[in-house]
Amino acid sequence: MKKPGLIFWIFIAVLLGVLVGFIANQTESQKVAKADKEYIAFICHGNKTLEKATLHDLNSVLKQERSGLKNAMASRFSWLSDLFLRLIKMIIAPLVFSVLVVGVSKVGDFGSVSRIGLKTLLYFTFATLLALTLGLTIVNVFEPGVTMNIEKPEVTVKEAQLAAGVKTTTNDAKSIISHIVPESIVGVMANNEILPIVVFAIFFGIATAAVGKSGEIVIHFFESISTIMFKVTNFVMKFAPLGVFGAITAVVTVQGLEVLSGYGMLILYFFSALLFFVFVILFSICTLLKIPFFKLLRYIREPVMLAFSTASSEAAMPKSIEVLERFGCSNRVVSFVLPLGYSFNLDGSIVYMTFATVFIAQAYGIHMTIGEQVKMLLILLVTSKGMAGVPRASLVVIAGMLDMFKIPGQGLLLLLGVDQLLDMGRSATNVVGNAVATAVVSKWEGELQEEKGAEVPLFVP
Repeated sequence: MKKPGLIFWIFIAVLLGVLVGFIANQTESQKVAKADKEYIAFICHGNKTLEKATLHDLNSVLKQERSGLKNAMASRFSWLSDLFLRLIKMIIAPLVFSVLVVGVSKVGDFGSVSRIGLKTLLYFTFATLLALTLGLTIVNVFEPGVTMNIEKPEVTVKEAQLAAGVKTTTNDAKSIISHIVPESIVGVMANNEILPIVVFAIFFGIATAAVGKSGEIVIHFFESISTIMFKVTNFVMKFAPLGVFGAITAVVTVQGLEVLSGYGMLILYFFSALLFFVFVILFSICTLLKIPFFKLLRYIREPVMLAFSTASSEAAMPKSIEVLERFGCSNRVVSFVLPLGYSFNLDGSIVYMTFATVFIAQAYGIHMTIGEQVKMLLILLVTSKGMAGVPRASLVVIAGMLDMFKIPGQGLLLLLGVDQLLDMGRSATNVVGNAVATAVVSKWEGELQEEKGAEVPLFVP
């Protein structure tokens, strides 16, 4: 009998995380409620007038203590996910660099790299435009923000950004270029900044190919490094269920099951938009190019599940490289397109940018004209490409849009209650979008060997 695979244990970890998190949340809530009651009784000493006068103030003080206690409980589990994500980040820089150097050096000349690069960027721009348009369409048709009906607050965007833990960043040409071109390859590798690593690896790979025989030993060296890093990836993936369990348990411990229902309309329509993007738009692209879409999904199901459960696209990247080559995409295309995709082609995050911005406007009863929305779409088409390496990049971009269109900055805080759950959907969609992008460019290059990949069941672990 076949042993359960990674996808099975990740699914079990998700279920256990929800169960244990719910129990911890309820247990902590009961303790806190009892402590609150005793504390209020002690302060008021039975004085009814004093109790009524101070109850509101006491609740405000105790609310922070309740949150602190639940966060302390959650930290008992979240270290598991922190450990797993650190293991993943440990892999990314050496894996991306070695795989890309080998891939580019095998391409052999600058003209071929330029051709693949141009095709890749054209596809990324096309996919981004579709994702932005879809986000706008869904939020305008169903108007999920209208149901919230919130009064305009007197909070600036900068204050909201500070409360949300989001750093302000600029998206002018200078800042984008300074991020793309590394000042120190050691520095960007230490910080896991993928895009600068890609730029240096392309130059290094082309130079390695250009020196001829002298570069062969370097190519063999990095081929060995990439093989070793794939083996390390397989070792690290064995810890994935523990990381998933820790992440899910911590979220449910702090927010309870209300995180699944408190923002019902937002969650429902945003996830509907993501599903439409994956199973209609990406499916249509694959069908037009005769790429077996559902076969591709079978191969990437583990990376998708991993990204969803950890809310991290990065967590799925090493495994994605491996399974896309097994699917039939050429090594040189995978090593070039996939790392670039994690900087320029985060489809789920891009859908979220237009969707969330208009959702906040609707929540405050602000009408955005068609002209304003088209302007926002065109701006995001450019600025979304400069977000690589920025923490909580989607929120950073949305903050910029709120400021530009005079939408209350406190709207950014509306998203935080469910941002973790929405990020799970965004991350999973990012993985699927980049897998399709890699398959598309492989097809355009005539290097998609569909017979290479054996059939893999979709739901059987």
